Amino acid sequence: MPTSPAVRRVLAVIPARGGSKGVPAKNLAPVGGVPLVARAVRECRASRYVTDVVVSTDDQAIAAAARQAGAEVVLRPAAIAGDTATSEAAVLHAMDTHETLHGAPVDVVLLVQCTSPFLLREDIDGVAAAITDQGADTAVTVAPFHGFIWRDGVDGAAPSTPAGEATAHGTDRAAAPVGRTTAPTSAGSADTVSAASGGDRRPSAAADLAGDGTGATASTGAGRAASADTAADGGRSAAPTAIGTGGGADADPSADADPSADGPVAAGGHGVNHDKSFRPRRQDRPQDLLETGAAYAMDAAGFRVHKHRFFGRTELVRTDPARVLEIDDPHDLARARALAPLFDAERPGALPTADDIDAVVLDFDGTQTDDRVLIDSDGREFVSVHRGDGLGIAALRRSGLKLLILSTEQNPVVAARARKLKLPVLHGIDRKDLALKQWCEEQGTAPERVLYVGNDVNDLPCFALVGWPVAVASAHDVVRGAARAVTTLPGGDGAIREIAGWILGPSLDSLPK
Repeated sequence: MPTSPAVRRVLAVIPARGGSKGVPAKNLAPVGGVPLVARAVRECRASRYVTDVVVSTDDQAIAAAARQAGAEVVLRPAAIAGDTATSEAAVLHAMDTHETLHGAPVDVVLLVQCTSPFLLREDIDGVAAAITDQGADTAVTVAPFHGFIWRDGVDGAAPSTPAGEATAHGTDRAAAPVGRTTAPTSAGSADTVSAASGGDRRPSAAADLAGDGTGATASTGAGRAASADTAADGGRSAAPTAIGTGGGADADPSADADPSADGPVAAGGHGVNHDKSFRPRRQDRPQDLLETGAAYAMDAAGFRVHKHRFFGRTELVRTDPARVLEIDDPHDLARARALAPLFDAERPGALPTADDIDAVVLDFDGTQTDDRVLIDSDGREFVSVHRGDGLGIAALRRSGLKLLILSTEQNPVVAARARKLKLPVLHGIDRKDLALKQWCEEQGTAPERVLYVGNDVNDLPCFALVGWPVAVASAHDVVRGAARAVTTLPGGDGAIREIAGWILGPSLDSLPK
């Protein structure tokens, strides 16, 4: 694993409990064909600064996935694995265990959330460098934020549930302090936010919207915002708290009231990071920054003393706001899977090469065809195929890769196409995953070295079996979401040739077209 020129031990800790409530087995859910915990491990291992990667878990399946991805695993004791345990407790335990095992102290510790699926190695480098190179005590990933935040209720009144106590939603949601935000604390002061957030999510209330790039964070009321613990490993944090935006960050709370009203202020929505009576232009407002919840870095010695993720000078590491997504419920997971083909396509290692695979297995209908069937008056079926696919398959066959056509359809046209392509075929198969597993055993091929191309839900069991599940562009939404890679071309329109180009590169491009 590459390391920073400065030989400092930088430990990345990825908390990943097994007891997710909103999305069962969330940390193992595949996004872009890769389990969330493995995605986080992959980016940490690719960081220039991280020297060691540890996954803290109480779940054996997560532990196995983490080890397979290349991480060290620390098993959490039950005392810090429940719904009320904090991320900080997991990080401290992992750091102690790692130091005992390796006999060397950690200089910088990172808290990396695997439920932020589009975290990049550059983000991890950014928070680590803030400590090692820039002298910060703590660092957090943030993204530009321009929204106006509102709360429902009596203007200026405190919420009925005090900050830090469980609401009617249960322990997975903490109440945030209500009131206008004041000016940020001075840069570099020790009066930065104390956000000992529970769970393996971002801290609630106090630092959801960080300051103006000086390392300062927001405070509410007359002093700092109170931090509120969220539920362990996935509790959703409270509504963001912003710092002074245009229109009266330090204004009198009565400013939102109707100036002609003589009685009490009426109930209704009120601005949190703005005065609703004044709407400045976007360019006239200070830049708010939203805490992404993806990555945090702490000086290890200071973290041991303070036992929370924000102390001393906090450096704000800006990231791409388009990539900010935290998976708390099934809708978040669906969004992540829909976005993965777009965000993952340009990342290193996003597409397979000949070094990654030993075999290619192809579905037929919808991948080698456009999924339509023409039927004549005698009931004979006809399909359309793409000559470019034939060229790509021929090149793959000559490369020495093992190939197979695997189809549920018992149709003479499938066998006829396989004969022309000189490929073995298994068709009329109800359980394609079982047939694929048996074929891999017969061929002596590890499933994780197999690329499988599919387009519909009956391909999903095979996707779960192989290392490289690939969907064609015309595949069903849920199939594209489960794929590790998605073609730009639809099935029956050259998608297989495109895949051959990923694997073979110039050796295919040099062939006559």
